[in-house]
Amino acid sequence: MKILAINGSPRKKHNTAVLLNHALEGAASAGAQTEIAHLYDFEYKGCISCFACKVKNCKEPGICLYKDALRPLLEKALAADALVLGSPVYFESVTGMMRSFMERLLFPALEYTEGYKSILKRKIPTGFIYTMNVPESYMETSGYRGALAFGEADIARLLGYCEWMAANDTVQFDDYSKYVCTVFDEAHKKQVKSEQFPKDCSKAFAMGEHLVKKAREAVGS
Repeated sequence: MKILAINGSPRKKHNTAVLLNHALEGAASAGAQTEIAHLYDFEYKGCISCFACKVKNCKEPGICLYKDALRPLLEKALAADALVLGSPVYFESVTGMMRSFMERLLFPALEYTEGYKSILKRKIPTGFIYTMNVPESYMETSGYRGALAFGEADIARLLGYCEWMAANDTVQFDDYSKYVCTVFDEAHKKQVKSEQFPKDCSKAFAMGEHLVKKAREAVGS
């Protein structure tokens, strides 16, 4: 059982990466082998609309045929038993690197047939971890959830299952006094980090455990 985490943040040791690693710890505690990949280590583009994945009698159905640095990671993702995707939220969406990765991963799996079904022969249960600077109340009332839910729905339809969690009101800077950021209260941010972020790490751990369960169910189905 192999669980692959994909870090869509440019930072490898900050909020998103920390939560992804907790998810992998949860998966490992349930008996899975784990690995994390950092998208900002790769040079690649999003979908280039070549439609090679849609031609009749495609030689490699279900995977992006554009050969670049991302291709080995796409192969690894499609071979995994479950995925954990993680991204900070920039302008109400995931990072550009994560969005481009999702295009390259999901579009080849999408059949242009009735119902836009998945061409993949098996399910790859997926979890999505979001980190964001805004409080949970703002996330719920501002439309963030609706925007992010589109991607989750595509994942669920094409990979078979998707769950999500968010860490809100996260700390961005080690020292807020160095930056122009008068809308934030550093003391409040640090309080959230000490009181709420450990709970978020526990939720991520539980997600990792649950994805292993879902992956085993998928193998048995």
